[in-house]
Amino acid sequence: MPRALLLIIALAASFRLTPNACLHAADQEAAKPNIVFIVVDDLGYGELGCYGGKEIPTPHIDALAAAGARLTSGYVTSPLCAASRVALLTGRYQTRFGFEFNPTGAENTLPGIGLPVTEKTVADQLRLAGYTTGLVGKWHLGGTAPFHPQRRGFDEFFGFLHEGHFYLPPPWNGATTWLRRKTLPDGGKGRWMSPDGRIVWSTDSNTTEHAYDADNPLLRRSQPVDEREHLTDAFTREACDFIRRHRQQPFFLHLAYNAVHSPLQGADAFLARFAHIDDIHRRIFAAMLAHLDDGVGRVIAELRGSGVDDNTLVVFLSDNGGPTRELTSRNAPLRGGKGELLEGGIRVPFIVRGQGIPSGSVIDTPVLSMDAAASALEIAGAQPSPAPLDGVSFMPLLTGRAAAAAERPLFWRLGRKHALRYGDWKIIRDGGKWELYNLSRDIGETADCAEQEPAQLQQMARLWDAWNAEQVEPLWQ
Repeated sequence: MPRALLLIIALAASFRLTPNACLHAADQEAAKPNIVFIVVDDLGYGELGCYGGKEIPTPHIDALAAAGARLTSGYVTSPLCAASRVALLTGRYQTRFGFEFNPTGAENTLPGIGLPVTEKTVADQLRLAGYTTGLVGKWHLGGTAPFHPQRRGFDEFFGFLHEGHFYLPPPWNGATTWLRRKTLPDGGKGRWMSPDGRIVWSTDSNTTEHAYDADNPLLRRSQPVDEREHLTDAFTREACDFIRRHRQQPFFLHLAYNAVHSPLQGADAFLARFAHIDDIHRRIFAAMLAHLDDGVGRVIAELRGSGVDDNTLVVFLSDNGGPTRELTSRNAPLRGGKGELLEGGIRVPFIVRGQGIPSGSVIDTPVLSMDAAASALEIAGAQPSPAPLDGVSFMPLLTGRAAAAAERPLFWRLGRKHALRYGDWKIIRDGGKWELYNLSRDIGETADCAEQEPAQLQQMARLWDAWNAEQVEPLWQ
């Protein structure tokens, strides 16, 4: 047979094999589980129906819990937004690299304030494992160029860089807006409502609403956009679009709603559901939570509609406890709230749904937000950051591969506020003496056991001191 004919036959055979080989590779990639983190802002432990809330229906989030595991001792590493989020996305205690405090306002634009560039995010690691990565919503881990999400592992970004944002563009049509003020128009204190009922001023907090939108545009990638939809709808829309566009490849979506964070703006359609709530403050919050629940439902529906629901790990949690006075967000039966290391500041709604997790599971084993990063890397077959993770995969616990998780200490430091939970016991202090609580019989932290259990307290205090010696000084105050 002529050599030329042999060459043609060989080339034809290679072309016949190549498509099959490509399809096989694509099938392997498609087998990797998709990962979705849904992080909500300032939601109290006791508001969701599945966590005992009775006033505001949350059927879609409740359904997510019913289809997976509801963690009743799920914790974040900080009672403040940014520090909590940075640990979630790195799998490491934020105090290991100096991100201890919350940058707010103009601080977000100062040089050097942000997630240190020496730290790798879960998005960095998943991208190296073949994932496409997207962030929709709130960032709050640095507002200058070195810290932009697309320089921190995310292929796509739609959202804002600072701590908060108004949900609608001025003049806020289609919603009722609650604003904190130090003085009412008549010079007095209390509450004032505009003649059309659209604006409420309140001096309850003795502060002025933050200038959330100052130097904080909504961005697509790095370009400002003129967004006219309510942000809860806009972020839901963008998340659904990301899922549709990437349904044929493994993806990591970090959906960071700013709801229910201030400023409080309740959309008309959702406010109408809660006309029976007399207190306008609480009514606006209820509208915002119902709006958020609707968005989560639409995202889960998109996973189903895109045919990827069965192969997607969904992690839902709040970034910290609810600031009750500011939002009415309730943390019952816990004591305390945002900014505090009492349980109400750090124990949050935490739901995980995915392959192998029995429906309707209720897990009381303490779990940290950092464990979500470790779990994501494990199921994706991705390598963790060169620096060791503090998070531990919760997948063996949730899927039943481990009968019980080994007890481990959980640590917190926020300036002079310190805490440690180990088993049922927790120590906590705020610049003074350690207090000791047994959470198994006193979830509300009402009975200090320090005098009755000095040996237990001393042992735990030594453990906290040893951990604290490994942490670094904060990069800013």
